[in-house]
Amino acid sequence: MQPVAGSPAGNDHGDRILKVDHAGEHGAVNPYSGQISMARFTAPGMVDELKEFRAYEQRHRALFGAEPARRGRARCRSYRLCGIGGRVLGLVTGLLGAGAISATTVAVESVVLRHLESQLPALQGNDPAAVAAISAIVAEERQHHDRSASHIQGDTLWSRLLSPVVSGSTESVIWLGMRL
Repeated sequence: MQPVAGSPAGNDHGDRILKVDHAGEHGAVNPYSGQISMARFTAPGMVDELKEFRAYEQRHRALFGAEPARRGRARCRSYRLCGIGGRVLGLVTGLLGAGAISATTVAVESVVLRHLESQLPALQGNDPAAVAAISAIVAEERQHHDRSASHIQGDTLWSRLLSPVVSGSTESVIWLGMRL
């Protein structure tokens, strides 16, 4: 396979990161879809915001999906797992209402932001296309985190219960994706 511009030969690390980020963005679309389905009944005031967030995640998924395709790489083996897990997470937390929805977004986005922000220096100077793709979405992910955090009033039950479970699950899926 011939290397492509912006993807230096032997840059398996950048390729792997982009594949996992793509799977993660696929996973990120699905909680919002599940939450939207349930929030119509449990938190109707959040439906428009959830649709907005899902639209951003769909754009992120397309951005990250284009890069491995351009490089001639197959998508991450964890892609389906991320989608299924995300949908289940969205349905359950959507059923639990506004507090659970917001706590879930904060937990997921905290992990995602930490990973994206650590990827940038690791790829800087080695894979400019990967840096550009990641940089293009960091501000939007921060916005999702901050807007959702603004809905949470103090240390809530949902934050205490969901944060460690959702954060740990998100970390696990990222870890697994980097190894598959």
